[in-house]
Amino acid sequence: MKRHAIREVAFQILFAMESNETTNLAELYQQLKLQNKELSPEIPAYLELLVTGVHNHLAELNDLLIKYLKAGWSLQRLNKADLVIMQLATFEIKFVAETPNRVAVDEALELAREYSDEASRKFINGVLSNLIQQEN
Repeated sequence: MKRHAIREVAFQILFAMESNETTNLAELYQQLKLQNKELSPEIPAYLELLVTGVHNHLAELNDLLIKYLKAGWSLQRLNKADLVIMQLATFEIKFVAETPNRVAVDEALELAREYSDEASRKFINGVLSNLIQQEN
């Protein structure tokens, strides 16, 4: 699987986990595999890294995102899809050295193009660009 496809599946799994905390990666991957025959039989290592990484560092990722939200905004105010996209990108920016920051942002914007709207894309771009400038 290509990295973009892995990120998309990671987004879908993380979004589902956000809605139902009792689900897990293996169950969700199996459900997605039933819908998408192109998915590999085994969970790709990078997919597992992204999902478990975001899950394990969620509090830290959210604390970082809060720092770069517009004044008066909170995580609860965000569209859940936008929040998951930003958590995923922030994880890659902070914890996956092999992924250039710009690639993480570009991939987040691609996910937003598919799962959100233009205003969200601009918002996500602003938050992640500020995070990169200030944290690196």
